[in-house]
Amino acid sequence: MLFDTHLHVIDRKALRYPWLEQAAALNRDSLYEDYAREAQRSGITDTLHMEVDVAVADMEAETAYVHRLAERPGSLIRGAIAACRPEEDGFAAYLERVLADPFVKGFRRVLHVVPDDLSEGALFRENLKRLAGTRLTFDLCVLPHQIEKATALVDLNPDIRFILDHCGVPAVKDGMSDVWKTAIADIARRSNVTVKISGIVAYADPDSWTVETLRPFVEHSIASFGWDRVVWGSDWPVCTLGGGLTHWVAATHALLSGCSPDERESLFFRNAKRLWAL
Repeated sequence: MLFDTHLHVIDRKALRYPWLEQAAALNRDSLYEDYAREAQRSGITDTLHMEVDVAVADMEAETAYVHRLAERPGSLIRGAIAACRPEEDGFAAYLERVLADPFVKGFRRVLHVVPDDLSEGALFRENLKRLAGTRLTFDLCVLPHQIEKATALVDLNPDIRFILDHCGVPAVKDGMSDVWKTAIADIARRSNVTVKISGIVAYADPDSWTVETLRPFVEHSIASFGWDRVVWGSDWPVCTLGGGLTHWVAATHALLSGCSPDERESLFFRNAKRLWAL
């Protein structure tokens, strides 16, 4: 069993994705059917859909679209992490609508595509606090130099469960960075943060990475957070920039070959099911 906590579906006929115009390598449809075929061949049994930074006006439409995919017979989709804009006045009302829909398991606001100080705004922080005591998690998608700002958000919200995406987005192709390594160890000291071992092949040299290229980043992340606070994600289709889903799954199994069955099960599915009550 392998629970994928980070699937993106891109359907340009159904939704608008403004950022795709500047992302030539991903500016194409990446449909659920294509993912599901490869995922099932790779041993993936369940997945959560991760918001794809659609146009603001399409945020709720994206959730509805994914819900329809989940209703298909045999679908792997078990829920959605929805887009949000905590920096906007309408967040409180939006949150109430989302809380009425058990299909939505959490929120994400991509922070590495906005000014660094967005998360320091009073309205952003006031709205984020509204998640305390709810069932919703909050994914942190930041670059290594921004992990410090993510840590500040965590410190302000000890009652919110946070997930740090993609091992904190290390620049794998450039080698180990002290900035990333120190920041990961620091944010991991907060017990309400889980790290997502996801898609780091996209940050490696697509022509030369090996399992050993990825190993120090995965092992440092797991060692920092511990086996009870790690989950796995594909980051499909972004992972295709570094070889694709099948290669990332194979690399994951190779990286964990020396671990105990209990440790592998924690990362592969047990922690995800507990975190999102699935």
